[in-house]
Amino acid sequence: MTMTSSTQPWRMPAEWETHRATWIAWPHFEPDWPGKLAPIPWVYGEIARVLADFEPVEILCHSETVYENAGAILESHSVRADHIRLHLVPNDRTWLRDSAPTGVVDPSGGVTLLNWSFNAWAKYANWRVDAQVGGAIADIAQLPRIEPTRPDNGAPMVLEGGGIETNGAGLLLVTEEWLLSNVQVRNPGLTREGYDEAFKHWLGARKTIWLGEGCAGDDTHGHVDDIARFVASDTIVLAVEEDPADENHARSMDNVRRLELAARDPLVGPLKIVRLPFPRRVSMNGERLPASYANFYIANGVVLVPTFNDPNDRVAMNVLAELMPAHQIVGIHAVDLVWGLGTIHCLTQQEPLGSRIV
Repeated sequence: MTMTSSTQPWRMPAEWETHRATWIAWPHFEPDWPGKLAPIPWVYGEIARVLADFEPVEILCHSETVYENAGAILESHSVRADHIRLHLVPNDRTWLRDSAPTGVVDPSGGVTLLNWSFNAWAKYANWRVDAQVGGAIADIAQLPRIEPTRPDNGAPMVLEGGGIETNGAGLLLVTEEWLLSNVQVRNPGLTREGYDEAFKHWLGARKTIWLGEGCAGDDTHGHVDDIARFVASDTIVLAVEEDPADENHARSMDNVRRLELAARDPLVGPLKIVRLPFPRRVSMNGERLPASYANFYIANGVVLVPTFNDPNDRVAMNVLAELMPAHQIVGIHAVDLVWGLGTIHCLTQQEPLGSRIV
């Protein structure tokens, strides 16, 4: 079922709420990792191995060749077979956080997929196959699917999952760089107030907290999942660069000030802000990459954290372990992975369990 509007009071669950499954798409597009695609499927195999010990993993495979490659690597990694399903679903890229739909729940606990319009971050030409991924996932999951519209003119709403972060209780984090700048414009003419209205309608956000800029090297132009994440309804981890000479310093200190100001808003309430370090600067062929510990993924009982062969790897993992003691904290080597300009959160998309019968 596909709809374009709704008066249903949806709520986007927090990432730590129970998942039915995690969705990923097996890597195949060499231009995302120029000259370095070969090791990437093995990184995905390790990600799948960890996730499958905690929840089902649904894997989209672009072609028969990709399907066979995924199966062989998963077998080599001794991945729990009863928690893995492979699906032949064509895709342009493997960043399902952005091309796959966002799961929301209604007051009765039913799950619906919000299938945002996708245009490859208003940057790349190959997006039309990815734009069909939401329909395929809805068919496989047997869930209703909605195509959200803009509040101002009813046109399809262009959004990516990596740009929205919620505590599941009415607070939403986004950045001005992503939605309000004149670069890589998603929804031309839509104002801050228009976005606030859309987030309230589609995601149940009673308050949207607007941060400034994302991290250096981010080709999405400001996704929040590289800088600020909820780990509890009243706790945000914020990536902060302490070195004044680094480009991320001014950006992150501005976001510290914005969050401290937001915490004094009665609509936000008490808010704990915990600093997460950045790793060393990670570059490839002279290009700065968006290396950030904030791009972790919270699954059922486990948190997968990108690591970068850096002393701050342990610092970041300890911060998250202290904040989420009920979860195992598992590091995933991401120096090769981030050459694709994304890491673990970017490549995953959770399907909420809700209260439906499975």
